[in-house]
Amino acid sequence: MWAYLVRRILATIPVLLVVAVVVFLLVNLAPGDPAALLVGDDARTEDIERVRQRLGLDQPLPVRFVHWVGDLAQGNLGNSVLNSRPVLDLILQRLEPTASLAILSIIIAIVIAIPLGILAAWNAGKAIDRGVMVFAVLSFSFPVFLVGYLLMYVFSLYWRILPVQGYTPLAQGLGPWLANLILPSVALGLVFSALLARMTRSTMIEVLNEDYIRTARAKGLATRPILFRHALKNAAVPIVTTIGVAFAALIGGVVVTESVFAIPGVGRLTIEAVLQRDYPVVQGVVLFAAFACVMVNLVIDLSYTFFDPRIRY
Repeated sequence: MWAYLVRRILATIPVLLVVAVVVFLLVNLAPGDPAALLVGDDARTEDIERVRQRLGLDQPLPVRFVHWVGDLAQGNLGNSVLNSRPVLDLILQRLEPTASLAILSIIIAIVIAIPLGILAAWNAGKAIDRGVMVFAVLSFSFPVFLVGYLLMYVFSLYWRILPVQGYTPLAQGLGPWLANLILPSVALGLVFSALLARMTRSTMIEVLNEDYIRTARAKGLATRPILFRHALKNAAVPIVTTIGVAFAALIGGVVVTESVFAIPGVGRLTIEAVLQRDYPVVQGVVLFAAFACVMVNLVIDLSYTFFDPRIRY
């Protein structure tokens, strides 16, 4: 186990290196000059060049890349161009809203999708199965921002029972924290519940057709132990994989939802950095998202042994 864990962690280094190269090239070759943006439209050419020298933008691209990789090796993601704050501090400051939204969204998706997928698999080909699949298709078809605006109109503007936008830190109380997150989490959770429900249904149908399930039925075992103790546990590996992929996608892709609900998370930080040509922040956020995805996949891989003891590392 430990040898496998070390190998997997070491394998993340070339992955992150490739991501770093691609991100650095895309960001630095993009049109726009952060130095000109900092000094303003009325600045003189001499002022722009002075700022470029201070930021190191006058150096050749390979030299800038070597310096950047050297800083990364020391755990330094650089400083923001606009406010000179460390990029890592900016990311950590925005991490709680994004992590809270991702965790709550995936919990809602699991609570909705797993029972629906099991119900559809147990009643495969019947009206219940078709109803669940219609729900999954509709949930996956509607854009997240549209669902968010509909929820906002109904629960915030019409019934006035939940806040319209914003975020309250967990340190200020569980109630206000949950009140601000419930609408965006439901909007995101519905989308991922569609994917998870379909995966649960397909894997459960496959497992329910196995010989040991038919034997359990023939012995008169009750429906609940058959579904949850035998079938679901043996179908858990692909389901857990889907949950991990969804959670990794939520960590790095909640930009639209955070913008709709004005949540000051990593997604909004990314948009602000892109619009302001803040290259170090963009690079740091993308690298952080890539690292989070790799770590989530590692945790999911290690969890397989819990669901299937035949798997050994």
